[in-house]
Amino acid sequence: MRVRATIEYDGTAYAGWQVQPDQPTIQGELERALRIALGRPTAVAGAGRTDAGVHALGQVAAFDAPDETDLYRLRASLNGLTADDISVVELARAAPDFDPRRDARARTYEYTIVSGRPPSPLLRDRSWHVFPRLDHALLERLASRVEGEHDFSAFRAANCESPTTVRRVFDSSWSARDGVYRYTIRANAYLKQMVRVLVGTMVDVCLGRMREAEFAALLEGGDRRKAGRTAPARGLTLVRIEYEDT
Repeated sequence: MRVRATIEYDGTAYAGWQVQPDQPTIQGELERALRIALGRPTAVAGAGRTDAGVHALGQVAAFDAPDETDLYRLRASLNGLTADDISVVELARAAPDFDPRRDARARTYEYTIVSGRPPSPLLRDRSWHVFPRLDHALLERLASRVEGEHDFSAFRAANCESPTTVRRVFDSSWSARDGVYRYTIRANAYLKQMVRVLVGTMVDVCLGRMREAEFAALLEGGDRRKAGRTAPARGLTLVRIEYEDT
């Protein structure tokens, strides 16, 4: 049977989601645990390939298991076989052709910044500390410009190999409370490091390194070198992946 898994993890100690030689990854740890629990090699397909240091509250993955598998017991086994920075939150039977990446309709990420106050020890692995206080109103204006369909060529990693650079952003907003700023973005799909480059560039606008009009122009397509910095991976969390049945 096809199994759909919802996974939460702290990405600090991992080289990202995707299996890499001689490096710890989330996919690699899950496949290792499944090999032990099911007694056979089992490939795991993920909905999003999070980078090294990126976290997840609601990553979705899929794998095949024998029809007689007790999913409740399998979940307990997997959580016992993986480190405590990975948690299999839910296992459920899925359609035989379920593909967590291709079937996804929307993905939500959140980025956390601590600004205008001393660093937060409790958020040190979950946030980017920016010393000057950021202009929340300006951040909100910039975020609103991101909504809609745009060519995000300027907001991707230099080694991004995606053949298309147009993405549709459904929601884009900032919240701020007690010096903790959170950027939430919901889109149909993303380019490699797209959220981190957007956040880094918005911060650069706030710090006077770029004009608001220049940011807006880059949303119509542009050179990565003209955008701002890439925000650190530790502040980014994959929050939720949506499907037709969710």
